[in-house]
Amino acid sequence: MPQDSRNLYGGQAVIEGVMFAGKHVNVTAVRRKNDEIVFYEVPRTTKRWVQGLKKIPLVRGVVGIIDSSAKGSQHLNFSMEAYAEDEAGEQSAADTKSVAEPKKEKKSEGWSLSMIVGVAVAGVLSFIFGKLIFTAAPAAIEELLFAGVFDNKVGHNLLEGLIKIVLLLTYLYFISLTPLIKRLFQYHGAEHKVISAYEAGEELTVNNVQKYSRLHYRCGSSFIVFTVIVGVIVYSLPIFTWDTIWERIYIRILLLPLVLGLSYEVLRWTNALRDIPVLRYLGYPGLWLQLLTTKEPRDEHVAVSIASFNRMRELDGQMK
Repeated sequence: MPQDSRNLYGGQAVIEGVMFAGKHVNVTAVRRKNDEIVFYEVPRTTKRWVQGLKKIPLVRGVVGIIDSSAKGSQHLNFSMEAYAEDEAGEQSAADTKSVAEPKKEKKSEGWSLSMIVGVAVAGVLSFIFGKLIFTAAPAAIEELLFAGVFDNKVGHNLLEGLIKIVLLLTYLYFISLTPLIKRLFQYHGAEHKVISAYEAGEELTVNNVQKYSRLHYRCGSSFIVFTVIVGVIVYSLPIFTWDTIWERIYIRILLLPLVLGLSYEVLRWTNALRDIPVLRYLGYPGLWLQLLTTKEPRDEHVAVSIASFNRMRELDGQMK
C-alpha cells in the first residue's frame, strides 16, 4: 500500500459532480451536458489559528463543521452555476427552432474574492440556521404535544430524539424522489466508493471502485445521527433542567456547540473502531441513514468521482 494511503480524505457530492478536499487544495469535478468534465480548484488557505483549533478535542468538531460549510458552499455554488448554464443552453437551442437569430449561451465570468466570501458566509449562515431549526423544532413539538406523558426528563428527551429522526427520515425520503437529488445521492455514493477503494490500496478504475460499498463510516450523514443520540444523552444530564418550553429551547441552543463537538469525536471514534468485531456496530446507525442519503452510482458517476480525486491528489503533490 502506498505510504500516503493513510491520509484521511473527505469530500461531498455536488450537482452533477463530486468535491474532494486534499491537504492543500479542494477540487470539484462536474460533468456537463456535453459529457465534458470540468474542474473547480481552490487552494486551502486555512489560518494558522484555525489549524490550531482543529487540534483541540470538542472544539475541532465545531470549527471543522463551520470551515467545511463555508468551503463546501463555494463548490456547490460552482456546480449549480454550471448546471444552470447547461439548462439555459438547452433552452436557447430549443428557442432557435422558432427564431431567426440564435441566442448566445452566457459564459461564466469567474468568481471575484467578494463573491467567494459572500457564498462562504451564506453557507455558514445556512448551516447554523438549519441546525437551530432542527434543534428547536422537535423540542417545541414534543413539549406542546406530549407535555404530560412522562414524569421524568429522560422520557421527554427520548421522545424528542425520536421526533428528530422521524422528521429527518421523512425529509430525506421525499427529496430523494426528485431526479436531481437522486443523482446527487448517486454522486454521494460514488464519492464513498472512491475513498473506500483508495483506503484499500486499489487502483482507481471504474470497475475496481464499483466493487466497494456506497456506505462509509466517516460520512456527514453518520454525524447527523450521532448529534441526535449524543443530544439525548447530554440533555438528560441532571444539571440541565427546564420548566417552560422557552427554557427547554434555550438550553438546547446553548448546548448545541457541545453536542456538535461530542458528536464529531464519536464519529472519529467509531471510524477508528470499524475493523474491530462487535465495536464496529457502534457506527451502524450512521450507515443505516446513508441508505437514504446515498444511491448506487452508475459508471458515469464513478468516473467523475475518480477524476476529481485524481486531480486533487495531483495538485496536492505539486503543492507540497
